[in-house]
Amino acid sequence: MSELIQKSKRLKKASKSLGLLSTEEKNMALKAIAAQLVEEKAFILAENSKDMEAGRAKGFDDTLLDRLMLTGERIDAIAEGVLQVVDLEDPIGEVREQFQRPNGLSVKQVAVPLGVIGMIYEARPNVTVDAAVLCLKSGNSVLLRGSSSAVNSNKALVAVMHRGLEKADTIPLDALALLEDTSRETAREMFNLNEYLDVLIPRGGAGLIQSVIKEASVPVLETGVGNCHIFIDESADADMAIDIVINAKTQRPSVCNAAETVLVHEGWSKLHLPKLLQALHAKNVQVYGDAPVLQWDETAKPAQENHWQDEFLSLDIAIGTVDGVQAAMDHIDRYGSKHSEAIITQNSAHALHFLNGIDAAAVYHNASTRFTDGFEFGFGAEIGISTQKLHARGPMGLKALTSTKYLIYGNGQIR
Repeated sequence: MSELIQKSKRLKKASKSLGLLSTEEKNMALKAIAAQLVEEKAFILAENSKDMEAGRAKGFDDTLLDRLMLTGERIDAIAEGVLQVVDLEDPIGEVREQFQRPNGLSVKQVAVPLGVIGMIYEARPNVTVDAAVLCLKSGNSVLLRGSSSAVNSNKALVAVMHRGLEKADTIPLDALALLEDTSRETAREMFNLNEYLDVLIPRGGAGLIQSVIKEASVPVLETGVGNCHIFIDESADADMAIDIVINAKTQRPSVCNAAETVLVHEGWSKLHLPKLLQALHAKNVQVYGDAPVLQWDETAKPAQENHWQDEFLSLDIAIGTVDGVQAAMDHIDRYGSKHSEAIITQNSAHALHFLNGIDAAAVYHNASTRFTDGFEFGFGAEIGISTQKLHARGPMGLKALTSTKYLIYGNGQIR
């Protein structure tokens, strides 16, 4: 029997008891996980260094290495994220709706776990912990399938979490499993493991996400790439706009909520574009621009079609000029990935038109796209950011990992 089938069977069995645990029992286990992560920080960092060394040998770029790297501070932040999930309200058993029928039947809709969640992700060891604790708190078993580039880090993190669960002795160890076989053949088998998996959640680049969507028969909760835009309207405060762009592009360029394209009203550009370009150059950002932008910036390169389409995930940005809010919205509608979009403006009518008209999971007025994040939204850790419209959209926290069922109370009614 393969590793995948063995672990999936155990996960399915564990999910039956996990969904019945009390909030206190689940929280006790999560607290033990958080403490164990801090206690075994040196072990985790040593295993992560193996992945980092292998990544450098394979020629990974700085963006991928940054995603792969763990530090003492990052582990502390991961552990803090676990404790924040502890403090969150348990969604299981929440009454979503309740009503009485004319025949006397009392109907109640309550939140329940999804069951067994398969998590498929790339090169981000922090996702191993985020996904595990969110699934466990929401009463779900979880099968983690990370990339080969982070296999040592992921094995270490799951081993540490298992030791935490063992100390708490409230959640069965079989509720959390790592698929150590990272081959494509096993991944494809996982995509179609309907007998044991209730949902798949892919988190990574466009290639991974599309592969899961196209090949899986298990239902998929789609997370999306982030070709995020900032539109600077004619009335935008210059200092505010520049601060937001610099933050959204450079604070952490390798993540999905970083800005990749800036659209500038042509009236604003005549007054303030040189200052924006200067600020970007000070942060070593390479600009790809349309013709008006190229006139202001000798170091900018002509923007090609792929520069409007792609998620750079690096210190590169596309800048274009538009004649108004509708032109900006048309551009975003054509090239955006329905992740996070922002308008910087002092015109409340333009802001309302943009907020209501843009089709995206998160739309901002006078704020950075970097806030599209479960932690920033108060959800604790997130399992991903959904860009689809069914079941969940935006940062997916605990409630996104639940379904519902109806409980019907009668006193002998027949139909």
